[in-house]
Formats: sequence, C-alpha cells, structure tokens
Amino acid sequence: MQTELSRRLGIEHAILGFTPFPAVAAAISRAGGFGVLGAVRYTAPDELARDLDWMQDHVEGRPYGLDVVMPAKKVEGVSEADVEAMIPDGHRQFVRDVLAKHGVPELAEGEASGWRITGWMEQVARSQLDVAFDYPIALLANALGSPPADVIRRAHDRGVLVAALAGSARHARKHAEAGIDIVVAQGYEAGGHTGEIASMVLTPEVVDAVAPLPVLAAGGIGSGQQIAAALALGAQGVWLGSLWLTTTEADLHSPALTRKLLAAGSGDTVRSRALTGKPARQLRTEWTEAWDDPRGPGTLPMPLQGLLVAEAVSRIQRYEVQELLGTPVGQIVGRMNSERAVQDVFDDLTRGFEQAVDRVRRIAGRGRHA
Repeated sequence: MQTELSRRLGIEHAILGFTPFPAVAAAISRAGGFGVLGAVRYTAPDELARDLDWMQDHVEGRPYGLDVVMPAKKVEGVSEADVEAMIPDGHRQFVRDVLAKHGVPELAEGEASGWRITGWMEQVARSQLDVAFDYPIALLANALGSPPADVIRRAHDRGVLVAALAGSARHARKHAEAGIDIVVAQGYEAGGHTGEIASMVLTPEVVDAVAPLPVLAAGGIGSGQQIAAALALGAQGVWLGSLWLTTTEADLHSPALTRKLLAAGSGDTVRSRALTGKPARQLRTEWTEAWDDPRGPGTLPMPLQGLLVAEAVSRIQRYEVQELLGTPVGQIVGRMNSERAVQDVFDDLTRGFEQAVDRVRRIAGRGRHA
C-alpha cells in the first residue's frame, strides 16, 4: 500500500491514524502506518510532554505526528475566563435541567472535570506546539483550517510537514494558498467536525483542486476495499480516526461507552453542534436530541458551547449515564463490532486492500480481452 506520500513519510502503508490515545498512535506507527496524536484534550504542557515522552519510547523509531485545533486568525487578549463570562445564564440552566431530568449525580467534592476542550484556544494550542517542536514529530495537522502563517513557517523550518482538513474544494484551495503540504479531504461521513459533502464526491474534487499537492481521504473509511477506492479516486493515502476507538489499546475509561460503540449501526450517529458549537458527527443520544430540539435554547458558537458542556460531559461519562453517553464517531461505527488490537485492524485493512486490487485487476483484464 505504497504511494509517493507514504514513501516521503517513511511508512509501509499509506494509512494515517488520528487518535487521542498515545498507545493507539504508537501502535499505528509500529504497524507500518503513521500515528497522529490528537492534542486538543491536553490542557497543560507537561501532560503533553509526558505522553510524547511515552510515544518516543514506544514507536520503535517509526515516524508520528500531532494534531492540534487552532484558528487561522489570531485573537489577542482573550482569556478562558473572558469566554466563560459570555455564556448566558439560560444555557447554564438548560444544562442543569437536562442533567437533573436524567438523575446525573454531581462530581464528588474536589473532583475536577476530566473533560474540557480548551485546545481550540490559540494560546493553549501554541503552548502545545512549544512542547511538540522539541520532539521529532514528522507531521503537524490542524483540524480547524490552515494553521496561522507563522506556525506553518515554524513547522517548515523544522522539516515538519503540515496538513489541514478540508470539507470542500474551496477550503482545500485556501489551504494550498496558505502553504500547507497535505490536504485531508474529510467527507460528511466522518466523526467529529465535518462538512456536508460525502467522501466519494469530495475526494476527487479536492484532488483536482489542489494538484499536485497530496490528498488524504477521510470519512467513512474502515476497510481495505474502501482504501483501494480512495486511492483510485486520486488520494495518496487515507486518514482514519473512528476505527481506532474500539481497539484494545484505546482507553475510553468507560465500558458502557465501548459497548454502545460496538452495538451501534451506521445510522446511529448524528451531525450535531451539541459538543463544541460546530457541526460534529457523534453518537445520537438523548443529550444530542435535547440540544437539537427547536424548543430548547439552541447551541452556542464555538468555543462557548465546549466550555458550557464540559463539566456536564464529564459527569455523564463519570457515571456512565446510558441515555446521554456518547462520543464523536463516524458512520463507520457500523463496522466496529468487535474489540481488536491495532495490528489486527491493520492486517484486516491490508488483506482487504489486496483483495480489492486483485478484483479490479481481474475486471480490467477481462475488459482488455472483450
């Protein structure tokens, strides 16, 4: 499964795997792919440094990267406290009402919220980069458009490739103009923040829009056959995220959530603003239903929504409240029906890829003799 990009990255298979779990990212790299650690959950630089130290010890010399969430435009002088003060009291009451309706207990006295998305705030993301650039990361990806110009220069000065996610050809062209090296064409089917165009349509549009820049296909991919299709559409590799959530190396801290993922079908996700304020595909739950109900107050824009629901999500996860328990995940969740090691997933992907390529070759061979 070699392409020009995989050779440039020094990996055996053109599979890049995004994950919030260091153990999964390291296992992806060891399996011959390229592990990309998501940084958005790290609120303190020393926490990120600790996990990058761990990855250095466990990737066996294989390359890996980091994914951050930062806006292209800089906003000066805005603190987290300033943002918190913008949250309306009515929205805070709505959160309390939903939690009370489902009997969600308070966190124990002194127990801090374990889930808090602050990595989208520029000062936090920049502090993550200050740490990350002390490590031999080979790729910096940004999930919220192109990184600021000075960040791109800083990465390039260190020989680090820069990738950015795009949900349309227009977004992809902006990334190319900004000087990024790789475009991730993320289709509607993907988990987390995603646009409105399906992967089968989006991938070739982006390939044509940014040629000769390499494109990774993302969204709804979880088999070797789908990888073969992505490469046939012009992609130089794939970017997989949801598929790793049910691997044995993943650490969801919630057996109940793992069971929900294993039981979910491809129709059990919804694209909702409930988690961050931007449309993000996630498991459909009574939590997402409450926020999407037109009788409710509606979600707040990013980053207000993420701060508003942070403690609530921590409580839901801490007490595994079944009706409200969810996570970002793509439509590929319908194929995630067993817990497997990362290496086993890779074996299945490469086997399926070979079968698909052989099938196409046989069809092409018959076509030539027709």
